[in-house]
Amino acid sequence: MLSDRGASSTTAKWLANKENESDLIGGVNLAQTDSQLAKVLLDLSTTAQISDSMKLGSSVLAKIGTINKLHKPRVEQAGFAVLKAPDIPSILIETAFISNPEEEKKLKDKRYQQQMARAISEGIQGYFAENPPVARSGVA
Repeated sequence: MLSDRGASSTTAKWLANKENESDLIGGVNLAQTDSQLAKVLLDLSTTAQISDSMKLGSSVLAKIGTINKLHKPRVEQAGFAVLKAPDIPSILIETAFISNPEEEKKLKDKRYQQQMARAISEGIQGYFAENPPVARSGVA
């Protein structure tokens, strides 16, 4: 909810600041650049984000493949809005299909859930071990 008196909590203030920084791409405020430069910067950022997302997805997929049969041997791409953050790698993970009775049973199994969580965690850690975050001025 919009407030004319500021944020009602520390969390709300943090969220408002993050949302208000949405014009920032790689530390550059696009509102203060010409449209051609903004398009180039956004394109470069998007290309890097897609590349990093593919690397992250591949790392996680490799780990998931050690505990479960993969339906596809490679990372697939889609235009989901939740995957379009321009400055961080983003992935959507399908762990099993509830329409498949055997896979649905796995999803209910605590041991499988723990294995899946561990595989995802190891995949993420593996990605960051090979691709350490780059410090950007003013962006943490």
